[in-house]
Amino acid sequence: MDIGTLRGLGTALVFVAFIGVVLWAYSSKRKKSFDEAANLPFADETEAKKRDEEASRSKK
Repeated sequence: MDIGTLRGLGTALVFVAFIGVVLWAYSSKRKKSFDEAANLPFADETEAKKRDEEASRSKK
């Protein structure tokens, strides 16, 4: 086996892994968990608003 064959096998292995990751990421089974993860930055906003409102009420 020469270096060209090893590089070709390495490229094929990486390509198969890439296809596997793409299929996993775009699987309809994962959509719900990805949507929940996408909304995580906004999940804290309602809690922060409640804390701010409670703090402003207690100052009065």
